[in-house]
Amino acid sequence: MGRAFGFLSVVIVLAVGMYVYSKQVQSSSAAAGANSPKAAINITGVRSDLISIATSERRYFATEGKYASLDELISANYITVGRQRPPYTYEVQTSSTGFRVVATRSGDSTSGTPAQLSVDETMEFQTSE
Repeated sequence: MGRAFGFLSVVIVLAVGMYVYSKQVQSSSAAAGANSPKAAINITGVRSDLISIATSERRYFATEGKYASLDELISANYITVGRQRPPYTYEVQTSSTGFRVVATRSGDSTSGTPAQLSVDETMEFQTSE
């Protein structure tokens, strides 16, 4: 009887631990703007690309004294990031005082990922559904 109770206790503790772990994984994916592990990985890649483009934009400004389009950054070899990471495409919006790098999702809106992610010259991220 004692052994069975001990084994049952271990099984219950493991079940509770797995439940708590699964809830933490779900909430961290939701915080990244994704409902599935694949979407969370994709969003992480998009955010990394946006940071790369924004950092390159800042370096370009330090060198050239102005902000550049995405095409200018690519042709001047400031970035190696592509123009897209499906289902997102990238664009750079510039003004004399700043820039905004935007990733826009095309296609299915039920993927659980934001419609747009962007980062500006302050390196602050914005998302929209």
